[in-house]
Amino acid sequence: MKASNHKASDRADRLAHYLLKALNKGQRRYGLLADGDTILLAVSGGKDSLTMLELLERRRRTGQEKYSLVAAHIVSDYHCGRKVPNDWLAAHCQARGIPLVIEHVAIADTVTSADRSHCYLCARERRRALFEIAERMGCNKLAFGHHADDVAETTLMNLFYSGRIDSIDPKAAFFDGRLTVIRPLILIEERDIVPFAKASEFPLAGEPCPDGSNSRRAFVKDLLRQVERDHNGVKRSMYHAMDRYRHALARIGRDPKSI
Repeated sequence: MKASNHKASDRADRLAHYLLKALNKGQRRYGLLADGDTILLAVSGGKDSLTMLELLERRRRTGQEKYSLVAAHIVSDYHCGRKVPNDWLAAHCQARGIPLVIEHVAIADTVTSADRSHCYLCARERRRALFEIAERMGCNKLAFGHHADDVAETTLMNLFYSGRIDSIDPKAAFFDGRLTVIRPLILIEERDIVPFAKASEFPLAGEPCPDGSNSRRAFVKDLLRQVERDHNGVKRSMYHAMDRYRHALARIGRDPKSI
């Protein structure tokens, strides 16, 4: 291995140690992982999902909870954005002893023929495929790579466009508790994921999805970026406010989605 590769690997290890502290904090707060879990990782092939895969695989070696990992990658006939090549992903998972399921789904007709947001419909169809894979592979948990920025953006989107206070749940049960969705990166900000992805030398290629660049989420993301230039920590404050709101409702037995 070249000296430059050793340097990048050492930097990735140091950054992973820092990111794992935030992941462990989320584990202590929300109980995302448990002994005996079989966790399906929703691996789009982008920086967020690959970071999630790396952190959970590293934690599996040293963490208190003993769990199994399965990776799922959805290949569709619609825009996919920047991601790693499928053969690289397959080799990456194999080297870590993580089974990889690659599922091909046809969603272009559904997405383009509807009046609703293309991003929403694309995500819904991909999630449906992931639910089916989780059931087929005997997984009791499904992990998504949503991070703290996604929480802040979703909170604002719900306020702006839906008139309600709600966001992304760190942990949510589906199908009468047979499957639990978890978000291990929930306390990690995107600005901390970017340097880890670079140090890990993920071979990301392709262009961002054109629908995503013109979406409501893109607008809110840009708005938050502008506010953060003058008031660093705005996204973190929004996350803590949403967390306190969720806990306050839990104390009185209310679900945020019912309000």
